[in-house]
Amino acid sequence: MKRSTVVRTSLVLGFALLAGLGAKRAEERNAAAMAESAQRFLSSLTAEQRAKATFAFDSEQRLRFHFIPPETFERQGVTIQEMSQTARQRAHGLLASGLSARGHMTAMQIMEAEGILATLEGEGRQFARNPEHYWVSVFGTPSATGTWGWRWEGHHLSLHFTVVQGNLTISTPTFISSNPAEVPSGPKKGMRPLARQEDAGRALLSSLDLSQRQVAIFNEVAPTNILSAMEPQVGPLANEGIRASALNPVQRDLLIELIDAYTSVMADEIAALRWAEIRGAGIENIMFTWAGGTARGEVSYFRVQGPTFLIEYDNTQRDPNHIHSGWRDFDGDFGRDVLREHVREQPH
Repeated sequence: MKRSTVVRTSLVLGFALLAGLGAKRAEERNAAAMAESAQRFLSSLTAEQRAKATFAFDSEQRLRFHFIPPETFERQGVTIQEMSQTARQRAHGLLASGLSARGHMTAMQIMEAEGILATLEGEGRQFARNPEHYWVSVFGTPSATGTWGWRWEGHHLSLHFTVVQGNLTISTPTFISSNPAEVPSGPKKGMRPLARQEDAGRALLSSLDLSQRQVAIFNEVAPTNILSAMEPQVGPLANEGIRASALNPVQRDLLIELIDAYTSVMADEIAALRWAEIRGAGIENIMFTWAGGTARGEVSYFRVQGPTFLIEYDNTQRDPNHIHSGWRDFDGDFGRDVLREHVREQPH
């Protein structure tokens, strides 16, 4: 091997090592900041509220989740409504520690939509639709070096974070949904909490030629909801749709933009972890599939499925103007794979 080749190879390996070390340090900083935010939040609660908000890390409650209204799915934790102003601010500080600025805005708009929905439905509404009915729970003891987790959950928003030994943050399952998907009237008319996710999916579909569409569209009728079950662990759905390897470079970029619309909800360090896993399993193995109408405003469904993850989007209710969407990790929801590896490698 020529000396120049050896030098170039050494430099590449050196840069890769530095990048890996940098990513690890970023994860550690993220986990430490998250732990500090959780500690500050818990310290702002009353003793009674703190007892409601905290659970053992191995509690079954940690694996219990849903995005439906609280009247139909009882939740535990402490609600935003019952917090003091200081506790609310610190709760939102904890929320912000796991999300990007864009992701935090998305979460805020999803919660704000609850109040708008209450107005749209009026006095005869079936559910309370309270934008302060979101529960915050902490599992284990927040620590910069320990293993613990937390959850922020209510109608249309279900966010889960797991920190393992202070240096890795897992953020699935993730559900970001919205009703109304687009606010039809009032001061917030036109607000679309999931605009980027929907528009990116439609942009990819629109880029497909006729033969590609015939492969990508698996049904002319959309399912009535997302297809993955609300179970602690899910497996891959049917291997339908068009494979990334069958897309041209522009279409591949649109696929990456669609995935990024979901990963970028998370803090940069967490998004980087998701992308590392996606790229490790191979971009070319990702499938994109569609069902239902292809024009905006029509009942529709799409999903993006890779070897390790699943994104689902469904807009089938209220004319339709009601989105359900989520991200699942087949082996890593709630940090399952990382925890398994940690137990295997460390004496207990």
